[in-house]
Amino acid sequence: MAFTKILVANRGEIAWRVMRTAKAMGYRTVAVYSDADRDAPHVTFADEAVRIGPAPVGESYLSIDRILEAAHVSGADAVHPGYGFLSENDAFATACEKAGLVFIGPPAAAIAAMGNKAAAKRRMIDSGVPCVPGYQGADQSDANLEKESRKIGLPVMVKAAAGGGGRGMRLVERDGELLEAIRTARAEAESAFGSGELILEKAVVDARHVEIQVFADAHGNVLHLGERDCSVQRRHQKVIEEAPSPAVNADLRTRMGAAAVAATRAIGYRGAGTVEFLLASDGAFYFLEMNTRLQVEHPVTEAITGQDLVAWQLKVAAGERIPFTQEQVRFEGHAIEVRLYAEDAYAGFLPQTGRIDVWRPASGPGVRVDHGMKDGLTISPFYDPMIAKVIAHGATREEARIRLIRALRDTVVLGPTTNRHFLIRLLEHPEFAAGKATTAFLVQHQFAAPEVSEAHWTTAANLLWRASAEKYPPALRGWRNSNPEPTPIRLAVGETERLLKVQQGEASDVSFHIDGNDIVVDIDALTVRFTDKTYAPPATAAAGSDGKLRAPMDGRIVAIKVAAGDTVARGQTLVVLEAMKIQHQLKAVHDATVESVSVQEGQQVSNRAVLVTMAADAPAH
Repeated sequence: MAFTKILVANRGEIAWRVMRTAKAMGYRTVAVYSDADRDAPHVTFADEAVRIGPAPVGESYLSIDRILEAAHVSGADAVHPGYGFLSENDAFATACEKAGLVFIGPPAAAIAAMGNKAAAKRRMIDSGVPCVPGYQGADQSDANLEKESRKIGLPVMVKAAAGGGGRGMRLVERDGELLEAIRTARAEAESAFGSGELILEKAVVDARHVEIQVFADAHGNVLHLGERDCSVQRRHQKVIEEAPSPAVNADLRTRMGAAAVAATRAIGYRGAGTVEFLLASDGAFYFLEMNTRLQVEHPVTEAITGQDLVAWQLKVAAGERIPFTQEQVRFEGHAIEVRLYAEDAYAGFLPQTGRIDVWRPASGPGVRVDHGMKDGLTISPFYDPMIAKVIAHGATREEARIRLIRALRDTVVLGPTTNRHFLIRLLEHPEFAAGKATTAFLVQHQFAAPEVSEAHWTTAANLLWRASAEKYPPALRGWRNSNPEPTPIRLAVGETERLLKVQQGEASDVSFHIDGNDIVVDIDALTVRFTDKTYAPPATAAAGSDGKLRAPMDGRIVAIKVAAGDTVARGQTLVVLEAMKIQHQLKAVHDATVESVSVQEGQQVSNRAVLVTMAADAPAH
C-alpha cells in the first residue's frame, strides 16, 4: 500500500489544502484542472498538473476516465478525492483500485453502503441506531410519496437518496406544496447525482444539526474526535460550523460518539468519515446520514484536537494504525468556521459570478483561512461559489467568536457580491452569541438588506474624482472664471441613482477597486458596487417596464414551463434555471400573456439574458 505521488481529484481550496499536507509529508503531488481552472492557485502549487477537459463538471472533475488517464500520464500511484465531486462515488473507488492506484478513502463497499440514504437508513435501523421516522421504500411514484408524506405528517423533508450538500432537498410545510416539492427535488437530484430516488423524513422542528467526526484504520481501530455543530444553515447547506457544540455535554458526547462508532464499524469503514445526527430539543438524537469523506468543516476539529486529519488519512491509506486511542483524544478550546461565498445573502442567497479583483485574506492569532483564490480569478457558474473558509480558534467560544468577527472585518474581497457582511451579522446576533441557534435560526430571524450609507456614496464619488484624471482633468475640475464649483458625479447602485458634488476628492483609507465605469467600495464590511453614470445618456424608459424575464445569474436552462401565447398567473413558474448545482424556479410576478420564449432547454445563458418576453403591460421579473 506504499505510494509516493498523489493525484488530488478535486479543485480550488480543497485540492490546495490536501496538497499542503501531502507535500509537507514528502509526497509528490499532481493537480488536475478544467479549462476554467487553468490559472487557479492549486494548479501552480502542485508539483505537476494535468488538464482533464472543459469547464462542465461532467466533462472534467466528474469524468472517472479522464481522472484515471491523468493519473496514468503523471505516474501517480495514489488518488485523494478531496471532498465533493467523486469523493463519495463507489464506482470511482473501485476504478482506482482496478487501475492499481491507492484510493485515499474508504473501501468502495463502505461508500456504497452509505451512499444511498434510503439503504443506509434501513441498515442503521437494523443496527439499532436511532433514526428519524420516515419513508425509504422502493415505490417512488409521485402518488405514493404524497401518500407517505401525509402518513408521516407535515412538516416533512423530501430528500435525495443519493448525494448531499442540500441538493435535491425540500422542506414541505403545506399540503399544497407536496407535489411540486417532490418533482423539483427529484429533478435536482437527477441533475446533481444521476439518481432521482427520494426519501421522506419527519421534520424535527427546532433541532440542532450535530455531526461526529469518526476515523477507522485497516486494523480494526475505530474512534471519534468529538462533534461539530452545523445548525446555522441556508437551503440546507451549512453556513457556520463550530466545535464543540454548545448543546452537547460530556455524557451526550459519549453516547453520540458511541452510536457513530457503531455505525462506522457496521459497514467495515476505513479512513475519515462523518456521522450526522439531528439533536432534538429534548436531548434525543437521530441518525441522518454518513458522509464517507472528509468534510468541508474539518478544520474546526483539527483546531480543538491539534491533529491534521489529512495526515491521518494518508497514514491510514498507507496501512498505518490511527496514531491515537480514544482515551488519548483531547479537546482544547473552541473553534468556529464560516463559509465565505460569492452570493447575495440579502436576495435569497443568489449565487454570484465574476472576477475577484482584490483578495486579501485575514491573518492573526488563532485565525486560519483555507482558500484557493488570487487576484483576477473568476467565480464561474460551473462550480460551487465558495471563496474561502475562515476559521478562528480560541480558549473559549467567546474568544473564538470575537476573533472570527475581526478576521472577517480584516478580509478584503472585491469583485462579486459576497456574504461577508451577512456572516458578521450572524456571528454578532445575540442568539448565536449565546450558543442557542438551531436549524430554524435563519427562518426565525430575517436579515434585511442594509441601506447603502452616506459614507459609501461620498467615498465612491471622492475616489472616482481622485483616480479618474482622464475623466475629470484636474485643471478643469470645477473651474469657473469666478470661484471654483464642485464637480458633479452621478452614481448608481442597481436602480438607485444619485448626483453628488465633489470639490476636494478627500482621501479615504478604505478598500476599493475601480473596474471600468464601476467602483467597488468596502466600508464597515459592507461592499458596494457603484456605476459611474456621469456621462451616461438618460434612460429612455423606466427600469422594469419592458415585460422581460431575465436570468438572475449565469446558468443552464433545465426546463421551460410556458410557450408563446400562454396566459400565466402571478407566482407561476416560467423557467427553471440551474446554476452552481441549485435549481432556481423563475416565476411570473404579475398576470401576463407570453409573447415569446427566447431560450431552449439545455442552453447555457448569461446573467441578465432575456428568457421570456411577456405582454407590454406586464412588469418585468
